[in-house]
Amino acid sequence: MKQHAQRVKTRHIILAVMCLMYFISYIDRVNIAVAGPLIRHEMGLTTVQLGLVFSAFAYPYAVMQIVGGWLSDKYGPKLVLTVLSLIWGAATLATGFAGGVAMLVLLRFALGVGEGGAFPTATRAFTYWMPVGERGFAQGITHSFARLGGAVTPPLVLAVVAAGGWRDAFILLGIASLLWTLLYLFVFTNSPEQNRRVTPEETAEIGYRRGDCERAKHAATPWRKLLRRMWLVTFVDFCYGWLLWVYLTWLPSYLKESRGFDLKQLALFTALPLLAGVVGDTLGGVVSDRLFKWTGRLRFARCAVLVVGMGGSLAFLLPMVSVSNPMVAVLFLSASFFFLEITNPVLWTLPLDIAGKYAGTAGGMMNTGFGIAGMVSPVAFGYLIERTGSYSVPFTISAGLLALGIVAALFIDTSRTVEADEERERLMGAQEAGAFAFLDAVPTVRLERHTLRRPLRWWR
Repeated sequence: MKQHAQRVKTRHIILAVMCLMYFISYIDRVNIAVAGPLIRHEMGLTTVQLGLVFSAFAYPYAVMQIVGGWLSDKYGPKLVLTVLSLIWGAATLATGFAGGVAMLVLLRFALGVGEGGAFPTATRAFTYWMPVGERGFAQGITHSFARLGGAVTPPLVLAVVAAGGWRDAFILLGIASLLWTLLYLFVFTNSPEQNRRVTPEETAEIGYRRGDCERAKHAATPWRKLLRRMWLVTFVDFCYGWLLWVYLTWLPSYLKESRGFDLKQLALFTALPLLAGVVGDTLGGVVSDRLFKWTGRLRFARCAVLVVGMGGSLAFLLPMVSVSNPMVAVLFLSASFFFLEITNPVLWTLPLDIAGKYAGTAGGMMNTGFGIAGMVSPVAFGYLIERTGSYSVPFTISAGLLALGIVAALFIDTSRTVEADEERERLMGAQEAGAFAFLDAVPTVRLERHTLRRPLRWWR
């Protein structure tokens, strides 16, 4: 029994609960894309109106990245994530009763508020629960569950639709979200010292120092330092997020309208690329952690995975645009998404590496790039499809953004951390204080006008 208790760590139980949150929240997020063609038919929406419904989620989602992350830094992830999950669960449930476009937009907006701060808050939770050598894996496995949620959404939602209609899918998913909130309240604590199941040995493994969590709550947020260290990561996340939003919103419509798949085929071929993303997410986090352990070079371990992931995604996306065989197109889409998702756990690990105890706020800054991409990408996609009658142009734009992201990733430096900036300023302040103390100790000599002239004449 003792060996079993040592084998199942408390942090692994918390990680499992977080994986379930990512899984459920992504189903709640993606289900609108699967139900989109049915909603569009029932309510008589244009592609632009449907794109507006898709993107309504992204506006508050982008705003809540920094707000939710900052709140979790100040008040702890337990309280903040509880409130957020109640909001998005209620919004999902209420979507099943929406009667028009305005209500759909409003509820998707509320869903964005709830889910917007969830991932930065979860990242903040990992600050005191995951050792440095396990953070890539933790971010990888949680986001792989998010992609698994996206992958099972098409068959799950379509099965519920076949049995009772698209509204039932939202009602059932909303109930599942609210049930997860109860589980989270029962299991999670803000730090290991607040959890009675954590042993001193596990606390030492995590590297947690007693009182760190409370001290972090009272620390002033260094906004300027965070912006200086995180803006490049935010830009890379925007480039990544642009293409991801394409998969999350327009993939079913693309496969149906451009590739000619029927409703039954959509369930499989929409899920296939997202399943490839499940593998990519897990692999990206594991590979990055292994590279760090093998080389001891954190920057190389993070940036190499970013470059390979986005480069591989670009390499498969470009031929997909021009290929004529629908099945080959699905395979190219799946390969492109696999490589795209390799980068995701690294992007979410960077706030932990760079910002430390400010990881909630930093994670929100980083994922603001994804949120901004979500504001623009679905609507731009719908507009370009309507103007050109083709999906080729928006996919080509996505490829160009991936290329920019690769270049930007080369300049990310994990050695330039916020805590290092603070320590440098502290040392400089101490040196300046010492210098002033020395000057104060030197006797003040009053120089009369006639005593000042002689050395000046001599100098001449």
